[in-house]
Amino acid sequence: MKENRLHIDRPFEFESGESLPSLDLVYHTSDRPYRKGEPVLWICHALTGNSDPSDWWPGMVGPGKLLDTDRYYVVCAGMLCSPYGPSSPASINPETGRPYMLDFPRTTVRDMVRAEILVREHLGIERIDLMVGPSIGGFQALEWAVMEPERILNVVFLATATRVSPFMTAFNESQRMALLADPSFLQAEDLSGGRKGLACARSIALLSYRTFDGYNLTQEEKDPDTLFADRAGSYQRYQGKKLVDRFDAYCYWYLTKALDSQNIGRGRGGVGKALDLIRAKSHVISIDSDMLFPPSHGRATAAAIRGADYHELSSLFGHDGFLVENDALRSIMEPIVLEAMKQG
Repeated sequence: MKENRLHIDRPFEFESGESLPSLDLVYHTSDRPYRKGEPVLWICHALTGNSDPSDWWPGMVGPGKLLDTDRYYVVCAGMLCSPYGPSSPASINPETGRPYMLDFPRTTVRDMVRAEILVREHLGIERIDLMVGPSIGGFQALEWAVMEPERILNVVFLATATRVSPFMTAFNESQRMALLADPSFLQAEDLSGGRKGLACARSIALLSYRTFDGYNLTQEEKDPDTLFADRAGSYQRYQGKKLVDRFDAYCYWYLTKALDSQNIGRGRGGVGKALDLIRAKSHVISIDSDMLFPPSHGRATAAAIRGADYHELSSLFGHDGFLVENDALRSIMEPIVLEAMKQG
């Protein structure tokens, strides 16, 4: 997919009341210009992903894949606070000449969607034939379907929720506590701070993304007589380092805060009234082992959206099942995609 950059040379007001003097946005598209009126497939990316879904969802996105970047005009915009190019804590504060870090405006999912709408307007896209949002991408898709109901014809809400749960906020706060436990997080004057805390935060997050059965299947000790089990421990350390090598602690802090902002009913009379604003043909997909977004919530969400369909994906790998179970997910999504894009 092709990377594109957009500079918005005017103030951007955040839901918190804070603002930036201008905004930088990054987005990926199919490798050709948009042809007005052609079918548009918009992907909202997950927490530590980026605006190139063929990078983090290679089993689903790309030429010849289900979410076909040749057959359809595919767009994915980087969400605010991501370290991969959009305005974020990693951006340079013009007043100091250093990264914003913890001086960046407090950001909500609603702010992210308002920024992504600027990308849609810049591209001249008036209609999105299908929007797909996994995880926090689903937070964005839900907000977008409420904010611009006339623009979105079909939408897939995948492993997501209408409102952050206390259980999820507890995990998010535990990760932020890990960042604060690293003295360099508050002491640093650049993005090198908080690296040990970030590794620990990632380890905590993985526990919420996976399951008892998944760890037992993949991380069992090879030596049945080992004195101290460490294979799973080694895996946690590896995953922590892997994120540290490509992310920064300050963007991660803000993204977890954005997760805690999720509530599509805020200022709209509650979640039920907000969902009633959705006009898109909606599909809610839950993962049977997802403890962050359990099927009970997915079923309730589908029941509250006019004409929505509910689907359930079976996986041993919890929330991360949407990244792992490509064949099973394709079998659910293929008829949805073909029907939605046929309409375009």
